[in-house]
Amino acid sequence: MTTRVRKPEWLKINIGANERYAETKRIVESHCLHTICTSGRCPNMGECWGKGTATFMIGGDICTRSCKFCNTKTGRPAPLDLDEPKHVAESIALMQLTHAVITSVDRDDLPDLGASHWAETIREIKRQNPQTTIEVLIPDFQGDTALVNLVIEAAPDIISHNMETVRRISPSVRSAADYDTSLKVIGHIAQKGVRSKSGIMVGLGETTEEVEVLMDDLRSCGCEILTIGQYLQPSHRHFPVQAYITPEQFEAYKHIGLQKEFDIVESAPLVRSSYHAEKHIR
Repeated sequence: MTTRVRKPEWLKINIGANERYAETKRIVESHCLHTICTSGRCPNMGECWGKGTATFMIGGDICTRSCKFCNTKTGRPAPLDLDEPKHVAESIALMQLTHAVITSVDRDDLPDLGASHWAETIREIKRQNPQTTIEVLIPDFQGDTALVNLVIEAAPDIISHNMETVRRISPSVRSAADYDTSLKVIGHIAQKGVRSKSGIMVGLGETTEEVEVLMDDLRSCGCEILTIGQYLQPSHRHFPVQAYITPEQFEAYKHIGLQKEFDIVESAPLVRSSYHAEKHIR
């Protein structure tokens, strides 16, 4: 029987709620939107929604992959909602966002893996919200750079793709994604001159040395921004937490990353890919 690692005090969160939180919740629900905030059980949802920000998830709420760290539903997705780009753009306008973050489920069932839907969403956001900057957190599109180009050509300001974890652990927790494919995608984004970003989780059993190698791999392909946060097991069916990394070690990772010349390193227990994303555009 696996011994559960006790959650430390520094991971206790006060969700809280205020008028802005309630309004953000109303907009998300009334426009039939999906967010990674809820599907990923993000620990920062109270803070972000309380400031009127949310990370929109397009392509539906059912993923074709079944990664062992992720709480998003897995199965056969419904057809794409062709009104989704318009609804997301309208919601961004209602929230008066100066910076919007978009992610998606994996849609390996579609001929173009959802790339054209991605591009249409970005274009519609820009049409309705010309002053809003856009960050997108994209899937790997199975390493097909022609599909990645569809997203690049829609001209978001930052394109992120998460490595999730170190090379050794990647096959154990990612159902279809591949470490080298992810590096290829990030490298392609950087080569096209777009601000590139990636994120990882720690506490999956990785060593400090493996995290440093991952940082070197990302820097060698041109990645500029890195986020590092604590892995939190969504349910008993998911990969168990191997360790709760101390705030001091997160601070050490940030120092190491900056020494390796990342432009920005967000590293703390509750950091997630889109946490404080509005700061990364500056």
